[in-house]
Amino acid sequence: VCEAEAAGMLVLVLSWLCLPAVASVSGGKLPEAEVKTEVLHRPFICHRKSKYGDMLLVHHDGFFENGTIFYTSRSQGAGDKDAMWFTLGIRQVIKGWDVGLQNMCAGEKRRLVIPPSLAYGKEGKGKIPPESTLTFIVELLEIRNGPRSHESFQEMDLNDDWRLSKDEVKEYLRKEYERYGYPPNDTLHESVAEDIFDKEDKNKDGFISSREFTYKHDEL
Repeated sequence: VCEAEAAGMLVLVLSWLCLPAVASVSGGKLPEAEVKTEVLHRPFICHRKSKYGDMLLVHHDGFFENGTIFYTSRSQGAGDKDAMWFTLGIRQVIKGWDVGLQNMCAGEKRRLVIPPSLAYGKEGKGKIPPESTLTFIVELLEIRNGPRSHESFQEMDLNDDWRLSKDEVKEYLRKEYERYGYPPNDTLHESVAEDIFDKEDKNKDGFISSREFTYKHDEL
């Protein structure tokens, strides 16, 4: 099993758990700073464009303003195994990525110039100094339905009643684990399902409705 695909499974599960925190900041004002986006390559045929809630697999290089590279996901002979999965629009990455990687085609490559307020801000992070403007070259390798897409809901809704039971969620988790080469883990699946329902079953009726499940894009 490809390591990037296995990592994607973990992203999917974590995406469930971090969504409530994102929803809690909805309604805030958008930052005044902007991401400068330049398309370096776009495929002739584009079957699908990225949107909030999609899972993206990307390669990327990061540069300081003086042109010094501080990170690359491409190591010699490694292919795509060091590419990164993340879910767009839920703050799994810096805000500049969530803004700058929308409406992107698989196979497209972009240059993003991101101001500090949409990157690592006044504190910086690791080797990134405070107040750093960063440039990223990002290549989008693959787009998949995210954990909150209508397609994912329909896949999980085994009896087509437009609501999810805990058993349906656990069955979905079991199948996803098997799909990415992980052995079933009933204890973990039960724990994840309990946490999901605690956060997402807003009316506490024991089910997650389509309305409770699906992304509200205008709140992100």
